[in-house]
Amino acid sequence: MSTTGPRPWMIAETNWKHVKANPYEVAVLPWGATEAHNWHLPYGTDTMQLDAIGAEAGRIAWAQGAKVAILPTIPFGVQTGQLDIPFCINMNPSTQMRVLEDVIASLEGVGVPKFVVLNGHGGNDFRQMLRELQARHPRIFLSAVSWYQVDTGKDIFDIVGDHADERETSLMMHIQPHLVLPKEEWGDGSDNLWKLQAMREKWAWAQRAWTKATNDTGSGDPAGSNAEKGTRYLDILTRKIAGYFVELAVADSGDLYESNSSPAR
Repeated sequence: MSTTGPRPWMIAETNWKHVKANPYEVAVLPWGATEAHNWHLPYGTDTMQLDAIGAEAGRIAWAQGAKVAILPTIPFGVQTGQLDIPFCINMNPSTQMRVLEDVIASLEGVGVPKFVVLNGHGGNDFRQMLRELQARHPRIFLSAVSWYQVDTGKDIFDIVGDHADERETSLMMHIQPHLVLPKEEWGDGSDNLWKLQAMREKWAWAQRAWTKATNDTGSGDPAGSNAEKGTRYLDILTRKIAGYFVELAVADSGDLYESNSSPAR
């Protein structure tokens, strides 16, 4: 049991007395997934990473005066390319859209001015949803952040993949080391490339059939992973994300663009 008391930036931990006295400026919804991560990482990897990233970024932002509310993490994402893998729980984009609108409407209705969906799963893509929802909910500013795009970690990691790779394995070795299998049980994260040239060159796109595109459900060799790399990477990610939260909290939603117009002659 924690003896430090509720963290006020974590809505699941705080209380109505505190919420009533503190008008929050930014609400953050972490959105993960439940899926296989190579042989060695837990199914909840995306969600556990977001729990840690959201909590620490919220702490840093709160310490700098930003009233940030981190909502409970949603643990199910889009898994339509992994329906043949047991317990890869799929939530269709159309379902995500309905969940997002309910959350956003609840926040807008009580005057929360800004919202961020903090994404931790490559199969999720909230941009088109937010385009539509922004038009329907103009009184709350909507944005999205995917943690793996904040900083690639190229200065820390030897090989940057995109699933259960050196980045994710190192993060989990730092965040939840007891859930990572011994190194001799790791897969190599090798990919099977498309036969279609346009797909290989990445100017055409189609959803990957995951058990055909990968050999152990991983994408990217995790061999160079260690907890120290995960510690460094988490620090970089959370400080950058917290910086966005702080900047967003004080921003005027109606004045977000720098003028570049030439003065009239």
